[in-house]
Amino acid sequence: MTRLPIAQYPDDDKPRDECGIFAVSGSRAAAELTFLGLYALQHRGQESAGIVAIDDEGEARAHKGMGQVNEAFDDATIRRLTGTVALGHVRYSTQGSSSLRNAQPVLVNYRHGPMALAHNGTLTNAVEIGERLSDEGAIFQTDSDSEVVIHLIARSRRDSPDQQVDDALSQLVGAFSLVLCVGRTIYVARDPRGFRPLVLGRLGDAAIVASETCALDIIGAEYVRDVGPGEVLRIDDGVVTRLRPLEPATPSPCLFELVYFARPDSRIWGCSVDRARRAFGRQLALEHPVEADCVFSVPDSSNSAALGYAEGSGLPFELALIRNHYVGRTFIHPTQTGRDFRVRVKYNPVAELIDGKRVIVVDDSLVRGTTSRGLVALLRESGAREIHFRVASPPIISPCYYGIDMPTRQELIGANHSVEEIGRHLGVESLGYLSLEGMLSAVEEFGPFCDACWTGNYPAPLVDFEHGFASATAGS
Repeated sequence: MTRLPIAQYPDDDKPRDECGIFAVSGSRAAAELTFLGLYALQHRGQESAGIVAIDDEGEARAHKGMGQVNEAFDDATIRRLTGTVALGHVRYSTQGSSSLRNAQPVLVNYRHGPMALAHNGTLTNAVEIGERLSDEGAIFQTDSDSEVVIHLIARSRRDSPDQQVDDALSQLVGAFSLVLCVGRTIYVARDPRGFRPLVLGRLGDAAIVASETCALDIIGAEYVRDVGPGEVLRIDDGVVTRLRPLEPATPSPCLFELVYFARPDSRIWGCSVDRARRAFGRQLALEHPVEADCVFSVPDSSNSAALGYAEGSGLPFELALIRNHYVGRTFIHPTQTGRDFRVRVKYNPVAELIDGKRVIVVDDSLVRGTTSRGLVALLRESGAREIHFRVASPPIISPCYYGIDMPTRQELIGANHSVEEIGRHLGVESLGYLSLEGMLSAVEEFGPFCDACWTGNYPAPLVDFEHGFASATAGS
């Protein structure tokens, strides 16, 4: 099984999560609800979107398209996806190329009926499993690590689908939150360390599964609970049954979800994302105070942290940087090659709030530093007298192997330069990062967490990496 090297993203300076998943069991409007749920999860993946629906006769209908949810689907398409069971997926590729063949849910014909899979995370032993399966004659249709789960189930010698799913899941290492249907039965699973979020909800008689609670809110569903680390569920016509759990491990949910990925109106790990980010900002103000005239964020993911910094410092919060929300991810600029052009397209300062002022700029994270450097140049042009840059997380020193698309260690500015050097590179009067201890203390009641990108301590074995596939798995 071929694993492609990670893509590089010169147009942006943020890591990306792999995907968002959504499932419905027991509603005549399953596909429509799934469409809405994916719409709310759009921030988790913008390369492709897909829905598989299964009707009362067990027939599966699927539609997948490149781009965002509203580009992949229209009303006529949704109406064709009939049935009371549906699975949905929005994707940002960390494994496999950006093409329609890698879009999910994966759908195959199986001896127990149609089988479909939607997966969030990265399997750290997918290459090892894929090579073994290939040697046994398996033919892979995609270059996504998710497909190995389908093959493991299909090749299991256990008697029932419950046992076959259990057999497959027990062989996986790494990060996975997934929904899988066999016929009209949905299986839900989260890896034993619980790296990626997954929640269970209810809408009348229907059971809902989603990556984040914001996807429950958009359809008016009630949040029931998180799917626990290592938990495996079976859902038949809205009825939820707990199956044998996976081998237990120390929970390690991804702390970067709270820092950046999840929507601020969601609750994950039992924690309000907005409240967590405000707590990070308040702690950052305690650790790195400075005399200034105002505080503002790098919108939108840093808004809550900047509000927290303003609360902690007593300084006014201003909307001094405006983000253009209508810039496509594939924006073309054939004639403009200026260093800051990509930043100018996305952000514009409000000069009246900046000119002659000492400003504090709060961002949630700093990866390569390219965007931040361009932003600082824009603020200088707008007349900022002093620029103090604050980051509401520690320096990122290690790539992620559990479902976040992140640069290699060589490209991480925090792994190769001191804070002083980074500050000079950005061109700011001061630079301050939130300490690891301060970040963990702000949310300690919801931990423990995976903090590998800040510490290099990886809680799940990096099987493929250890077997020599470093270039293919780093950043996944």
